[in-house]
Amino acid sequence: MTWQLKIARQARKALERFPLKDQGYITTALEEMRNNPFSGDLIRLKNQTATFRRRVGNYRIFFDAYPEDRTLHVVAIRRRTSTTY
Repeated sequence: MTWQLKIARQARKALERFPLKDQGYITTALEEMRNNPFSGDLIRLKNQTATFRRRVGNYRIFFDAYPEDRTLHVVAIRRRTSTTY
């Protein structure tokens, strides 16, 4: 059973700015999340009940998971560098 994936406008715009090769990796990870959102390199963020971070190479996908509705809300997609957060 698949999950519904909703991507915030901010996250979609950030994805469009990344190189095409990296866009492909991230898009593949997003499609995999529809089938099993809790697989891969995943960490629940501290002090957050539904917020997770998934690592895809040098990029991070931040999302909220709502199991009762089987929906995922992608809040942000960011590139991780030595000066990032």
